[in-house]
Amino acid sequence: MGRRKKEPRSVHRENIVSAASALFLEKGIAAASMDDIAKAAGYSKATLYVYFENKEEIVGIIVLNSMKKLCDYISSALLQQETTKSRYEFICRGLVQYQEEFPFYFKMVLDKINIEFENNNYLPEEKETYQIGEEINEKIKQFLLSGMAKGDLRSDLELMPAIFNFWGMLSGIIQLAANKEDYIRKSMGLSKNQFMEYGFSLVYDSIAVRRTE
Repeated sequence: MGRRKKEPRSVHRENIVSAASALFLEKGIAAASMDDIAKAAGYSKATLYVYFENKEEIVGIIVLNSMKKLCDYISSALLQQETTKSRYEFICRGLVQYQEEFPFYFKMVLDKINIEFENNNYLPEEKETYQIGEEINEKIKQFLLSGMAKGDLRSDLELMPAIFNFWGMLSGIIQLAANKEDYIRKSMGLSKNQFMEYGFSLVYDSIAVRRTE
């Protein structure tokens, strides 16, 4: 325990956040108390409050971490200097990989986030989460503009509505495939990946320029 106390504050916070993340995945955020988090992390409740004021602060950090990871995945996908369709496919693959590796985070980034920062009644992590979300939206905006400039994507797309629908449709397909994998296989005769690929193609076709023969 003595050695543990000598560890940097950041290490203790990371330990607690990691334990809380696993606990939230198991029990859900609402059902997990600060007592539960302390036990899972191997700290006393009093010690837990040395590093975090409340559960909301821990949740805020987890959401921020999830947005950072998502931004990394999207950035990596968009670095591929390929055709518009190929870049789109890289985005889809990156999102699938992200959901498979971090299913709890994937659900969290779809939740409501704070966008009101005119007063001081918010956590620093909330504002950073919002800023990273805006960075992701800007990356998708540039992807769409590039595709439109190349004549691959429809020129009549309204960018912000298109971006939000883009996220809604792709994330919905991925989450539905994860939740209903057995049903999809039994009722449709499709694997999870086949179902997602079909859905991804439908989404791309909805924003792509129709080529005439």
